[in-house]
Amino acid sequence: MKKVTMADVAKLANVSKSTVSQYLNKRYEYMSEETRKRIAQAIEELGYQPNVIARSLKQKTTATIGVIVFNMLHMLTTQVLHAIEEECQKREFQVIVCNSGDDPEKERKYIDMLLAKQVDGLIVFPTGKNEDVYHRLVAERFPIVFVDRMVPGVEADSVLLDNFGAAEMAVDYLAAHGYDRIAIVTPPLVAHNVPRMERLQGFRMAMEKRGLKVDDRSVIAAEAAELPGELQKRFAAPERPNALFAINDLTLMGILRFVKETGIRVPDELGLISIDDVPFADIYTPMLTTIAQPTFAMGKKAAERVFEQMDQERTRKPRVFRFSPTLVERTSIR
Repeated sequence: MKKVTMADVAKLANVSKSTVSQYLNKRYEYMSEETRKRIAQAIEELGYQPNVIARSLKQKTTATIGVIVFNMLHMLTTQVLHAIEEECQKREFQVIVCNSGDDPEKERKYIDMLLAKQVDGLIVFPTGKNEDVYHRLVAERFPIVFVDRMVPGVEADSVLLDNFGAAEMAVDYLAAHGYDRIAIVTPPLVAHNVPRMERLQGFRMAMEKRGLKVDDRSVIAAEAAELPGELQKRFAAPERPNALFAINDLTLMGILRFVKETGIRVPDELGLISIDDVPFADIYTPMLTTIAQPTFAMGKKAAERVFEQMDQERTRKPRVFRFSPTLVERTSIR
C-alpha cells in the first residue's frame, strides 16, 4: 500500500507543500479559513500521518516530556501525573512515564533512556541518590523539575508540600481534641528522603511547642507491610499512643490493617489523621480526617516550570515552590 505523502495532501487540497507544512505547524497567520478546511479534509480523506521523526529533527523538538516517579501506587503520584498530562496536552506535548520504584539505578537508566529519546524536558520525583546526574543536567541547562522532593545542593526547580506546616497542622488538631500521646507513623527514615525527614522534624517541633512528650517511642517507622506487626509491639508497651499521625497514604493502609486486626475503636480509643486525602476517606467507617496536598496545583506548576525553562533556556534562577496543605475534617478524631 502506497504511503500517503505531504505532496498527496497538497495536490488534493490544491495548495503548495509549504502551505500544508504551515498548516501542520499551526502557522495560520496568512491562511484563509477555506484553505484550512480543504487541507483538513484532504488529510482526513487520505488518512495522512505526519512523519514525527522528520518534524522533530527539523524543529529540534520531539514535543515529549519525560516523567520519572518513585512509586506509582502513591495517591500523590497519580494525581500529580494527571495534572502534568493535562498541562502537556494543552501544548500538544506527549508524556512518557517511568516508575523507578525509588531505586537509584533504575532512575539513572530511565534518565539515560529518556535523554536518548531526546525528550525536551524532565519532571522527576527524585530518589535523591543520583546527584552527579542531576548536576550534569543542570550544568547542561537541560529543563528539569523535581516534584515532592528537592535534592540539597542541586540547583533545580522543586515543587513540594509545606511538610513542616502539614506536620504541625496534624499535631495541633489532635492536641486540640484532647489527644496527648501522639505517635508519628512513617516508612523507614532515610536522610535523602526530604519529605519524611521534614515531616518528622515538623512533628517533633510541634509536639515540643505544645508541651507534649516526644521521644523514640513517638516514632514508629517500618515498611507498609510490616507496620501492623510494629504497631502491635508498640501498643503492647506501657503508655501506648492514643493518636496516630500517618505521614502518607501507604502508611495509613498499614495502620488500617492493624486497627482491623486488633479491633481497636477509632476514634474512641485511637485518633487517626494522615497526609494524602485518599479516595475512600469519606466512605470508610469512621470517615478519615486527612491533610490534603494540592496535587493538581503541584503538577500544573511542575509542568509550567519545565516549559518556562524550555522557552527561556534556564535564564531564571531555580526556585523551590512549597504548597500549603488543607485539613479535611471527618470523624476519625473524637
